Amino acid sequence: MNPIRIHLESSSPILRAGLEAVLVSTGRFELAPDRESAEVLLLDSPDDAAEAPEQPAVALSDGHAAELLRRGYHAVLPREASPFELRAALEAAAAGVLGLTEPMMCGIGGDLFVLYREAKTGQIVGLNASGPAPRAMSIEALQAKGLKTMASTGIHSSTVPGAVRGWEAMHKKYGKLPWRDLFTAAIALGERGFPVHEFSSAYWESTNMRKNPESLRVFYPGGKAPREGELFRNPDLARAYRTLAQGGPDAFYAGEVGRAILATSQKLGGLMTAQDLASYQPEWVTPIATTYRGWKVYELPPNGQGLAALSMLNMLETFTPAAAPNAVPELHRKIEAMKLAYADLRYVADPERVKVPTAGLISKEYAASRAKLINPARANCDVQPGTPPGSSDTTYFSVVDREGNIAAWIQSVSGLWGSSVTVEGMGFQLHNRGGGFRFDPAHPNALAPGKRPFHTIIPAIAEKEDVHIGFGIMGGPNQPLAHAQFVSYLADYGLNIQAAIEAPRFTKSNATGCNVTVERRFGLEAISGLSHLGHQLTIVSDFSGGMGRGNVVLHNSRTKLNSAASDPRGDGAAIPEP
Repeated sequence: MNPIRIHLESSSPILRAGLEAVLVSTGRFELAPDRESAEVLLLDSPDDAAEAPEQPAVALSDGHAAELLRRGYHAVLPREASPFELRAALEAAAAGVLGLTEPMMCGIGGDLFVLYREAKTGQIVGLNASGPAPRAMSIEALQAKGLKTMASTGIHSSTVPGAVRGWEAMHKKYGKLPWRDLFTAAIALGERGFPVHEFSSAYWESTNMRKNPESLRVFYPGGKAPREGELFRNPDLARAYRTLAQGGPDAFYAGEVGRAILATSQKLGGLMTAQDLASYQPEWVTPIATTYRGWKVYELPPNGQGLAALSMLNMLETFTPAAAPNAVPELHRKIEAMKLAYADLRYVADPERVKVPTAGLISKEYAASRAKLINPARANCDVQPGTPPGSSDTTYFSVVDREGNIAAWIQSVSGLWGSSVTVEGMGFQLHNRGGGFRFDPAHPNALAPGKRPFHTIIPAIAEKEDVHIGFGIMGGPNQPLAHAQFVSYLADYGLNIQAAIEAPRFTKSNATGCNVTVERRFGLEAISGLSHLGHQLTIVSDFSGGMGRGNVVLHNSRTKLNSAASDPRGDGAAIPEP
């Protein structure tokens, strides 16, 4: 994560020097020589009669706080504010920009899932902010438009975006800052521009995006994808954010932004209506959980794939861990358990429309029966779903505060650039989560009006005694597998959270076949041994982005200390409080 550029103005040389030292020492900020080159301003005792600057600004003042806030300052702190308070205010002023800086991964046209640990009660709650298919969208309706399978991109791959209502739900229950303040930095960066970082530039190019005139106009200025370090502006998205800041979430679902979504959809032959948007509400859900060698691991229930991680852990628990995490028997068991767990994802769909045998899929008894199918001497290339009891491309961040509240937060436009459809005049694209639906009416995830599609994005929380961990590892179908590998590194081999998140991983996108992708760091002996067992290996770099990108936060409720870890496969960072 790049440092936040701060410009400081103070009439007191002593105070200025002290503030500069505090800011620089955190490693989170760098000093900007003037207002024009700064992302956030820190102004000591500003004139309470003057309007706030256009950039996000934090004021230091021993009075006039109400007037300064009314005039547009993001926050007002006393001049003796603690380093923690100062940093929190500055970071809040610079927050909410992922939809701007990583538009191919994230945005207000996508969905959102959260697991949240309340420190005071120890309760873990879940939020499912995934939107349903429009009421007019059915298999028959899309077939009438010439589709033979579910669209993976384009307007017919989009369902109702749930992220903004998800923000609203979390803000109402846990937020501390005014709603309007959440967008100030993103608005400023959209209008002024920001330098494109290395990760985003590598993923910016997309043929599908170029097929949509509005996407081409907004995201490819001059017909070219911005390169690393080049300044990219998105004034249309800044306008959308300003509208949300002033009008609240209703501006998205029933106001100016919503009308732009509907106009874009209708122009392209989409089926979304004003009622589809206006009636959408996210759902507070009870997390599902299992135990694994003394740890309790929480995931969100269907329509997401989190239960596959729990199922895999349950199967692994029936075996004694090998002496080393990279031992061939250990890796072989994990690969085979992953196939069995992923095969059972066939049952996962919207639980409001389909009876999902969740309890059966994550039961210890069912896991034991599935684990017996693992042949220690040979890879299974034809794994089938079981019969459980009761059956008939992403952004992630995790946060822990000094009270011990933990948010494992993941939101996405699904595939790279989502649907590739950009909402006209608003600077964001709609997601393509509807592409996960099936045209087979007998399939649990068959398309139906008002039904939520199968989702891949999953946040997680793990606990053992006084230790509470919030984590997530992005990467589409890879996510349950990556979660199980991370927990195994913690529980079976005693790795700390940084070692566990950066340890070698393997991946496989589905249950079929014997193809497996492994990082080179597993070593020649492990790679040779797996090949001997029948696994068909593709060997990639030491830290492959194809294994997902994760980050982790940890709170110890006994010591009251926090720690964090960031995956070297991405460009995130673990940022401590000062």
